[in-house]
Amino acid sequence: MSADETVTNLRRPPVRQSVLVRSTRSHTFDTFVRTLGAWWPLVPYSAGRDRVREVRFDRFASGRVYEIRSDGTEFDWGRVLFWDPPHRFTLTWTMTSTPTEVELSFTELAPALTRVTVEHRGWDRLTDDELAAACTLPGGYTGGAYDLGWARILRCLVAAVEGGSPRDVDP
Repeated sequence: MSADETVTNLRRPPVRQSVLVRSTRSHTFDTFVRTLGAWWPLVPYSAGRDRVREVRFDRFASGRVYEIRSDGTEFDWGRVLFWDPPHRFTLTWTMTSTPTEVELSFTELAPALTRVTVEHRGWDRLTDDELAAACTLPGGYTGGAYDLGWARILRCLVAAVEGGSPRDVDP
């Protein structure tokens, strides 16, 4: 290698998932942020799992997203970095050992059809060991667990928005 060649580490790509929802953008966005605790699959995608009583989403920049457990203990999932309802929001994701970032966007494709896209990024901040253990599902980021997890979470959102039962969504 010559002296003027630069070695660049391979970037760890963001996890991206999207889903179509048969609903307006405003209703879909509202369902996500206002009723998060009712449809989000808390087991296994929360810190407190079956001890979680409620999930709150502060709907403003610098607000918290956090769970409240049955004993009253609060656990932060992240902080809202960018808030633009009903188009998108970005938050830190502190459910990983080193914080990452999650962006949700809501795109109106027709009067009652919305694409919801999640981009979970910032994986370069984690060590190899953290990446392998960075999810409640086996394999962490490196094993594709976040791809599977976000796909399931978005299917639960679709069920909640479209009037189905999010608890019946297959893992």
